[in-house]
Amino acid sequence: MNDRNIPVTEDELHAYVDGELPAERRADVEAWLAAHPEDAERVQSWRAMAEMLHARYDAIVQEPVPARLELERLERRPRQWLYGAAAAVLVAFVAGGTAGWVAHGAASAPSTFQSFTADALDAHRLYVVEVRHPVEVGGNERDHLQAWLTRRCGWTVFAPNLEASGLKLVGGRLLPGPNGPASFLMYEGASGERYTIYTAKTENGATQMRYARTDKDGALFWAERGVGYVVSGGGDRERLTKVAQAVYDQAEKNGT
Repeated sequence: MNDRNIPVTEDELHAYVDGELPAERRADVEAWLAAHPEDAERVQSWRAMAEMLHARYDAIVQEPVPARLELERLERRPRQWLYGAAAAVLVAFVAGGTAGWVAHGAASAPSTFQSFTADALDAHRLYVVEVRHPVEVGGNERDHLQAWLTRRCGWTVFAPNLEASGLKLVGGRLLPGPNGPASFLMYEGASGERYTIYTAKTENGATQMRYARTDKDGALFWAERGVGYVVSGGGDRERLTKVAQAVYDQAEKNGT
């Protein structure tokens, strides 16, 4: 038997917005929202954000997960380098579908810039559409998130504070990278805009920032101390550059 006096949980509110709430609990949640205007306002804002994300990304949300982003490939990744020529041709083909590279003249095999940015933009497009499960570890567990990703990735993973840019940490997750694990952090603005930071090991010691764009999303890549960074976001290059610069400055300050 249902008791409408039982407080509605955060998960139930998200399930209500996502249409995943059990039918027998729906009336209780609606009664709760009618009596709690602050929660009703939050639900309305989540719905507005979901509608905005769907309007922007519905064309790609049904695409299959790119093979290089499957976590089980982490264990198989070292074997793939035995097939050097075949792997290079395959990645070159995938990277070739990404338009708008600033630096031209790449050879048939993709550059680190191309392959890193392609991976990062694939991850960005895959996860920014998620409303309920965009990350594995939430931003409210920043210390745990940083420690976990640092342990798994093998370098100091630092989640910068981007509040000055109007962005709040949503959280992060572990992904496969070109040479092992990669860290993936997500940030969100008040209007629902999302930016992501993808980092992974690279053979490049250090490189300057380079810009790429595919469809409506842009990315800025650079490398420092053997770690590659890609900050991805919307098509506003000036806004993206300011966010990436804030990430770079804080990474430098923290020696990461």
